[in-house]
Amino acid sequence: MRMSREAVQQVALLARLALTPTEETELVAHFDKVLTYMEKLNELPTDGVEPTAHAVEVPAPLRADQVTNHTDTEALLQNAPAQEADFFTVPKIID
Repeated sequence: MRMSREAVQQVALLARLALTPTEETELVAHFDKVLTYMEKLNELPTDGVEPTAHAVEVPAPLRADQVTNHTDTEALLQNAPAQEADFFTVPKIID
């Protein structure tokens, strides 16, 4: 599969990139190499191979969902110019 200069220009437009003609030429060659490699990979027999996200099983590094910072409401509101109950009061900006 060949990559055209027009396709590179379209991708650059979508990505909001300003490419010089030299950069466009380089990208056409680079994308051609990638697409050629992908075609080569498509020739491999993959029947019976289950899709995977990782080559090996890696457990997700999750921690327990616990509150670790306890807020001191009085200290937070101490410098507030205006407050109501436990909340900051701000001027209304939308009618």
